[in-house]
Amino acid sequence: MKIPKYVALQKAVGETPLSCAEAYRARHPELIGVPLSYAGRLDPLASGALLVLIGDECKQQKKYHGLDKEYVIEVVIGIGSDTGDVMGRLSADASLSRTPKETDLTTIARELSGKMLSLPYPAFSSKTVHGKPLHTWACEGRLNEIEIPTQTAPLYEMKFLSMRTMPAAELAETAIEKMNTIPPVEDARKALGNDFRRGDIREDWKQFALAKKDIPYTIATFRVCAGSGMYMRTLANEIAKKFATNGLCLSIHRSKIGTLHHFLGISFFRKK
Repeated sequence: MKIPKYVALQKAVGETPLSCAEAYRARHPELIGVPLSYAGRLDPLASGALLVLIGDECKQQKKYHGLDKEYVIEVVIGIGSDTGDVMGRLSADASLSRTPKETDLTTIARELSGKMLSLPYPAFSSKTVHGKPLHTWACEGRLNEIEIPTQTAPLYEMKFLSMRTMPAAELAETAIEKMNTIPPVEDARKALGNDFRRGDIREDWKQFALAKKDIPYTIATFRVCAGSGMYMRTLANEIAKKFATNGLCLSIHRSKIGTLHHFLGISFFRKK
Protein backbone atom coordinates (compact mmCIF):
# COMPACT_ATOMS: atom_id res chain seq x y z
CA MET A 1 0.00 0.00 0.00
CA LYS A 2 1.36 3.39 -1.01
CA ILE A 3 1.76 5.76 1.92
CA PRO A 4 0.55 9.34 1.18
CA LYS A 5 2.66 12.44 1.80
CA TYR A 6 0.04 13.97 4.04
CA VAL A 7 -3.49 13.51 5.30
CA ALA A 8 -6.08 16.05 6.49
CA LEU A 9 -7.61 14.73 9.71
CA GLN A 10 -10.55 16.00 11.73
CA LYS A 11 -9.40 16.86 15.26
CA ALA A 12 -12.10 16.74 17.92
CA VAL A 13 -12.65 19.24 20.75
CA GLY A 14 -10.49 18.17 23.68
CA GLU A 15 -8.09 16.21 21.50
CA THR A 16 -4.50 17.38 21.05
CA PRO A 17 -2.89 17.44 17.59
CA LEU A 18 -0.48 14.74 18.78
CA SER A 19 -3.21 12.43 20.08
CA CYS A 20 -5.18 12.98 16.86
CA ALA A 21 -2.17 11.98 14.74
CA GLU A 22 -1.38 8.97 16.92
CA ALA A 23 -5.01 7.78 16.78
CA TYR A 24 -4.70 7.86 12.98
CA ARG A 25 -1.49 5.82 13.18
CA ALA A 26 -3.24 3.26 15.40
CA ARG A 27 -5.86 2.74 12.67
CA HIS A 28 -3.17 2.27 10.02
CA PRO A 29 -0.65 -0.44 10.95
CA GLU A 30 1.45 0.41 7.87
CA LEU A 31 2.43 3.65 9.65
CA ILE A 32 4.05 1.94 12.64
CA GLY A 33 7.56 3.36 12.86
CA VAL A 34 6.83 6.00 10.19
CA PRO A 35 7.39 9.64 11.29
CA LEU A 36 4.29 11.84 11.61
CA SER A 37 4.18 15.58 12.22
CA TYR A 38 1.40 18.16 12.06
CA ALA A 39 1.63 21.43 10.14
CA GLY A 40 -0.27 24.12 12.01
CA ARG A 41 -1.51 23.66 15.55
CA LEU A 42 -5.08 23.68 16.76
CA ASP A 43 -5.93 24.75 20.31
CA PRO A 44 -7.24 21.99 22.62
CA LEU A 45 -10.77 23.45 22.47
CA ALA A 46 -10.67 23.91 18.67
CA SER A 47 -11.82 21.28 16.20
CA GLY A 48 -11.46 20.61 12.50
CA ALA A 49 -8.86 20.18 9.79
CA LEU A 50 -5.42 19.14 10.98
CA LEU A 51 -2.77 18.60 8.30
CA VAL A 52 -0.49 15.69 9.23
CA LEU A 53 2.69 15.08 7.25
CA ILE A 54 3.88 11.51 6.78
CA GLY A 55 7.34 9.97 6.41
CA ASP A 56 9.94 11.99 4.51
CA GLU A 57 7.41 14.79 4.00
CA CYS A 58 7.97 15.71 7.66
CA LYS A 59 11.30 17.18 6.55
CA GLN A 60 9.37 19.61 4.32
CA GLN A 61 7.29 21.06 7.14
CA LYS A 62 8.35 24.67 6.52
CA LYS A 63 6.68 24.77 3.11
CA TYR A 64 3.32 24.11 4.79
CA HIS A 65 3.62 26.88 7.39
CA GLY A 66 2.10 29.65 5.25
CA LEU A 67 -1.14 27.92 4.31
CA ASP A 68 -4.45 29.79 4.34
CA LYS A 69 -7.24 28.62 6.62
CA GLU A 70 -11.00 28.83 6.81
CA TYR A 71 -12.76 28.77 10.17
CA VAL A 72 -16.26 28.87 11.56
CA ILE A 73 -16.17 30.63 14.93
CA GLU A 74 -18.71 31.46 17.62
CA VAL A 75 -18.00 34.75 19.37
CA VAL A 76 -19.48 35.64 22.75
CA ILE A 77 -19.92 39.40 22.97
CA GLY A 78 -19.75 41.05 26.38
CA ILE A 79 -17.22 38.90 28.25
CA GLY A 80 -13.51 38.27 27.73
CA SER A 81 -10.74 36.04 29.04
CA ASP A 82 -6.94 36.12 29.11
CA THR A 83 -6.78 33.25 26.57
CA GLY A 84 -9.44 34.60 24.21
CA ASP A 85 -11.61 31.51 24.63
CA VAL A 86 -13.64 29.86 27.40
CA MET A 87 -10.55 28.19 28.89
CA GLY A 88 -9.10 31.35 30.39
CA ARG A 89 -9.42 33.54 33.49
CA LEU A 90 -12.42 35.76 32.91
CA SER A 91 -11.93 39.51 32.64
CA ALA A 92 -14.18 42.09 34.19
CA ASP A 93 -17.37 42.71 32.25
CA ALA A 94 -17.43 45.73 29.99
CA SER A 95 -20.79 47.32 29.38
CA LEU A 96 -22.08 47.06 25.84
CA SER A 97 -22.28 50.34 24.00
CA ARG A 98 -25.35 48.90 22.26
CA THR A 99 -27.07 45.54 21.86
CA PRO A 100 -25.66 43.71 18.82
CA LYS A 101 -28.02 43.36 15.88
CA GLU A 102 -27.69 41.19 12.81
CA THR A 103 -27.22 44.28 10.66
CA ASP A 104 -24.32 45.40 12.90
CA LEU A 105 -22.61 42.01 12.68
CA THR A 106 -23.07 41.84 8.92
CA THR A 107 -21.51 45.30 8.57
CA ILE A 108 -18.55 44.40 10.80
CA ALA A 109 -17.86 41.28 8.75
CA ARG A 110 -17.98 43.29 5.53
CA GLU A 111 -15.71 46.03 6.88
CA LEU A 112 -13.03 43.59 8.06
CA SER A 113 -13.05 41.54 4.86
CA GLY A 114 -10.18 42.17 2.47
CA LYS A 115 -8.04 43.88 5.12
CA MET A 116 -4.54 43.30 6.43
CA LEU A 117 -5.07 43.14 10.18
CA SER A 118 -2.34 43.72 12.77
CA LEU A 119 -3.52 42.05 15.95
CA PRO A 120 -1.69 41.22 19.18
CA TYR A 121 -0.68 37.64 19.78
CA PRO A 122 -2.83 35.95 22.44
CA ALA A 123 -1.21 36.15 25.86
CA PHE A 124 -1.48 32.39 25.97
CA SER A 125 0.40 31.45 22.81
CA SER A 126 3.81 30.01 21.96
CA LYS A 127 5.13 33.27 20.47
CA THR A 128 8.46 33.99 22.15
CA VAL A 129 9.50 37.32 23.66
CA HIS A 130 13.08 37.59 24.94
CA GLY A 131 13.45 33.86 24.41
CA LYS A 132 10.40 32.91 26.49
CA PRO A 133 6.90 31.90 25.23
CA LEU A 134 4.15 34.39 25.94
CA HIS A 135 2.19 31.77 27.87
CA THR A 136 5.11 31.47 30.30
CA TRP A 137 5.17 35.25 30.85
CA ALA A 138 1.41 35.08 31.44
CA CYS A 139 1.60 32.20 33.92
CA GLU A 140 4.34 34.04 35.82
CA GLY A 141 2.17 37.17 35.99
CA ARG A 142 4.84 39.23 34.25
CA LEU A 143 3.09 40.39 31.06
CA ASN A 144 3.39 43.97 32.31
CA GLU A 145 7.17 43.68 31.89
CA ILE A 146 7.03 43.16 28.13
CA GLU A 147 5.33 44.52 25.04
CA ILE A 148 3.10 41.91 23.45
CA PRO A 149 4.04 41.71 19.75
CA THR A 150 1.53 41.95 16.93
CA GLN A 151 1.05 39.71 13.92
CA THR A 152 -0.09 41.04 10.54
CA ALA A 153 -2.12 38.70 8.34
CA PRO A 154 -4.75 39.04 5.62
CA LEU A 155 -8.41 38.52 6.38
CA TYR A 156 -9.61 37.58 2.91
CA GLU A 157 -13.28 37.24 3.72
CA MET A 158 -15.50 37.17 6.77
CA LYS A 159 -19.19 36.42 6.62
CA PHE A 160 -21.75 36.74 9.41
CA LEU A 161 -23.79 33.51 9.56
CA SER A 162 -26.13 33.69 12.53
CA MET A 163 -26.81 35.13 15.98
CA ARG A 164 -28.34 33.68 19.15
CA THR A 165 -28.42 34.47 22.85
CA MET A 166 -27.58 32.28 25.82
CA PRO A 167 -28.24 32.97 29.51
CA ALA A 168 -25.10 33.43 31.59
CA ALA A 169 -25.74 30.30 33.65
CA GLU A 170 -26.06 28.14 30.55
CA LEU A 171 -23.00 29.78 29.01
CA ALA A 172 -20.99 28.92 32.12
CA GLU A 173 -22.21 25.34 32.04
CA THR A 174 -21.25 25.04 28.37
CA ALA A 175 -17.78 26.46 29.04
CA ILE A 176 -17.13 24.01 31.88
CA GLU A 177 -18.33 21.07 29.78
CA LYS A 178 -15.89 22.04 27.04
CA MET A 179 -13.00 22.24 29.52
CA ASN A 180 -13.88 18.82 30.87
CA THR A 181 -13.30 17.25 27.44
CA ILE A 182 -9.54 17.77 27.88
CA PRO A 183 -7.82 15.03 29.89
CA PRO A 184 -6.01 16.19 33.06
CA VAL A 185 -2.46 17.36 32.39
CA GLU A 186 0.02 16.41 35.10
CA ASP A 187 3.22 17.47 33.31
CA ALA A 188 3.78 21.02 34.60
CA ARG A 189 5.77 21.89 31.47
CA LYS A 190 2.71 21.30 29.29
CA ALA A 191 -0.12 22.41 31.53
CA LEU A 192 0.27 26.20 31.13
CA GLY A 193 0.01 26.71 34.86
CA ASN A 194 -1.22 23.71 36.90
CA ASP A 195 -3.53 21.72 34.61
CA PHE A 196 -4.34 24.77 32.45
CA ARG A 197 -5.46 26.59 35.67
CA ARG A 198 -8.78 24.78 35.31
CA GLY A 199 -9.60 24.93 39.02
CA ASP A 200 -9.46 28.74 39.01
CA ILE A 201 -11.23 29.01 35.66
CA ARG A 202 -14.11 26.76 36.74
CA GLU A 203 -14.54 28.96 39.80
CA ASP A 204 -14.57 32.07 37.56
CA TRP A 205 -17.39 30.60 35.49
CA LYS A 206 -19.35 29.55 38.58
CA GLN A 207 -19.12 33.08 39.99
CA PHE A 208 -20.09 34.49 36.58
CA ALA A 209 -23.16 32.24 36.52
CA LEU A 210 -24.17 33.32 40.04
CA ALA A 211 -23.70 37.02 39.33
CA LYS A 212 -25.29 37.14 35.87
CA LYS A 213 -27.58 34.08 35.95
CA ASP A 214 -30.39 34.80 33.44
CA ILE A 215 -28.74 37.75 31.66
CA PRO A 216 -28.56 36.85 27.94
CA TYR A 217 -25.26 37.05 26.08
CA THR A 218 -25.05 37.39 22.31
CA ILE A 219 -23.24 34.62 20.43
CA ALA A 220 -22.42 35.51 16.82
CA THR A 221 -21.26 32.92 14.29
CA PHE A 222 -18.88 33.87 11.46
CA ARG A 223 -17.09 32.12 8.63
CA VAL A 224 -13.55 33.47 8.32
CA CYS A 225 -11.05 32.88 5.52
CA ALA A 226 -7.66 34.21 6.56
CA GLY A 227 -3.97 33.97 5.88
CA SER A 228 -1.53 32.12 8.08
CA GLY A 229 -0.84 33.74 11.43
CA MET A 230 -4.29 35.08 12.28
CA TYR A 231 -5.56 33.92 15.66
CA MET A 232 -9.33 33.52 15.88
CA ARG A 233 -9.15 34.14 19.64
CA THR A 234 -7.75 37.61 19.00
CA LEU A 235 -10.15 38.27 16.15
CA ALA A 236 -13.08 37.51 18.46
CA ASN A 237 -12.07 40.31 20.79
CA GLU A 238 -11.51 42.64 17.83
CA ILE A 239 -15.13 42.02 16.77
CA ALA A 240 -16.37 42.74 20.31
CA LYS A 241 -14.42 46.01 20.38
CA LYS A 242 -16.84 47.34 17.79
CA PHE A 243 -19.37 47.33 20.63
CA ALA A 244 -16.87 48.80 23.12
CA THR A 245 -16.73 45.54 25.06
CA ASN A 246 -14.81 42.28 25.41
CA GLY A 247 -15.28 39.08 23.45
CA LEU A 248 -14.09 35.49 23.38
CA CYS A 249 -14.45 32.38 21.25
CA LEU A 250 -17.03 29.88 22.42
CA SER A 251 -15.97 27.54 19.61
CA ILE A 252 -13.41 27.42 16.81
CA HIS A 253 -13.76 24.97 13.93
CA ARG A 254 -11.15 24.93 11.16
CA SER A 255 -13.12 23.85 8.12
CA LYS A 256 -10.38 24.12 5.48
CA ILE A 257 -6.61 24.39 5.20
CA GLY A 258 -4.51 24.98 2.09
CA THR A 259 -4.32 27.86 -0.36
CA LEU A 260 -6.95 30.28 -1.54
CA HIS A 261 -7.78 28.08 -4.52
CA HIS A 262 -7.11 24.58 -3.24
CA PHE A 263 -7.61 23.46 0.33
CA LEU A 264 -5.64 20.26 0.92
CA GLY A 265 -7.70 17.14 1.33
CA ILE A 266 -10.86 19.10 2.02
CA SER A 267 -12.38 21.03 -0.88
CA PHE A 268 -11.97 24.08 -3.08
CA PHE A 269 -12.44 27.67 -2.02
CA ARG A 270 -13.40 30.45 -4.36
CA LYS A 271 -13.13 33.99 -3.11
CA LYS A 272 -16.25 36.01 -3.90
